Amino acid sequence: MFFRRKKRIRKQLQSSFGHLKTEGFNFDLIQCYHDRSSTEDSFQTLSDQTCNDLDFELFFCFIDRTTSKIGQQYLYHQLRTIDPTIKFDHQERVIKYLQENPEDRLNIQYELNKLSHKQAYYLSDLFQKKIQTKPKWYFIFPLLSFTALLSIILSFINPTMILFFLGLLPVHVFIHYGLKRKTIIFLNSVPTLLVTGAVAKKLLTYSILKEASSNIEKSIQVISSIRRKMSFFKLEQKVDSDMEAAYWFLLELIKITFLLEPLLLFSSLDKLRNKSDDIEEVFRFIGKVDSYISVTSLRSNLENYCTPNITDEVNHLEFKDVMHPLVADCVTNSIHTKHSVLLTGSNMSGKTTFIRAIGLNYISGMTMNTCFATEARLPIAKLYSLIRIEDDLMESKSYFYKEVDEIKKIINAIGGQFNSIVLLDELFKGTNTIERIASAKSVLSYIVKKKSQVFVSTHDIELTTMLNNQFELFHFTESVINSSIHFDYKLKLGTLKQGNAIRILEIKEYPKEITESANAIVSEMKLD
Repeated sequence: MFFRRKKRIRKQLQSSFGHLKTEGFNFDLIQCYHDRSSTEDSFQTLSDQTCNDLDFELFFCFIDRTTSKIGQQYLYHQLRTIDPTIKFDHQERVIKYLQENPEDRLNIQYELNKLSHKQAYYLSDLFQKKIQTKPKWYFIFPLLSFTALLSIILSFINPTMILFFLGLLPVHVFIHYGLKRKTIIFLNSVPTLLVTGAVAKKLLTYSILKEASSNIEKSIQVISSIRRKMSFFKLEQKVDSDMEAAYWFLLELIKITFLLEPLLLFSSLDKLRNKSDDIEEVFRFIGKVDSYISVTSLRSNLENYCTPNITDEVNHLEFKDVMHPLVADCVTNSIHTKHSVLLTGSNMSGKTTFIRAIGLNYISGMTMNTCFATEARLPIAKLYSLIRIEDDLMESKSYFYKEVDEIKKIINAIGGQFNSIVLLDELFKGTNTIERIASAKSVLSYIVKKKSQVFVSTHDIELTTMLNNQFELFHFTESVINSSIHFDYKLKLGTLKQGNAIRILEIKEYPKEITESANAIVSEMKLD
């Protein structure tokens, strides 16, 4: 039975390697480790606005090839935390080893799969949440437990003692379920800790993985030292997972009768109270190893990727044949400029997709040492964006006011010690043309002066004249062939000379009076 199950799991791991996950993604649980992690000392944590702009959750679903829930949480945190001090030498050595030794990679994945159950999401509670302390009246628990045991034994001599036991039972029920509400999160995490320690110990048998953590052996020993006291909770997890109602009922009755759950849980939590650093060390070790396998799996199915040159010698990024990883059959483009970039082009021509591709490739390059391009050169910089924005009805903020607030956040954040990469799409769409152009020109001129490389798209051709000394101009075009619109999605140098908006109205058979009037107005405006 055991060997058949092991063979089945290994076969599933083998067949899924290099492919997207088919399971659902519970982001409330995936991101809880990141949300509770301290980011005060980090170089940059990606804002919710930037994640929304770049479709980060969809990007994560594409990137994530982890096996364990711990690895999944770790990878999410890794992708949202830019840290230019990270060296990827060990990651690349491990990836090479995994590529050359697929059987070892499969064995490692098999161990990590032991942490693929939902309860593994809660391990971080043990080092990120306050450990529940014993209630002041805890001293009565052993007395009640002993009294229950004694009354059961004496009932064989004096049957009336069973009545005393039955009178005591409601008190036990009240205590058992009353405390369960406060300790339920730890009832999920404590059993997972036992498995986590065993998995980490197995991973250490591969010498190349030891470098992922300098203190991992000590931390594993600490967890192993408290293993015996917590083994009861592993039994409970096994019964729950098998959904065998009879066994669950019997176990629950035993726990209530002798108050085993509060007695053993608080005893275990006392043991864990000063072990949070060691538990986190093991968590990070397993997460890092799983993230290495995830990157290996991701790269195995990519036709176009590279490891970027990350350097503080430049203040701009460069890509050759860069693509948006979420766009099927994406047309690649190259960008080699030391200046900020102003993009023009019609709707759906590729402007925003290109800007998002820049952002996602910068994130993946800085956090996974992997870019979806044939060549990449990345500066050490902080990433800011404003691409997608919605009215905030809860705060009674209009689109324009929300946009103004978000741009102000960017202005306040840039211009410090570090360079910035700023991604913008159609500034101030929510106001009139004259003030929109004036405000956008002034904001963009200001941001560029603050050690920032800006990538911005616009429909306002006037900005290309106003900003041509500070921005390099690029554009996307489309063509109309046989009454159909065709996009080539290729980035071209210079500004868009002529739009196709009125031609599209003609294709859609708008009344001639409208299209002729529109063409006449355009001609007059060009003469002016």
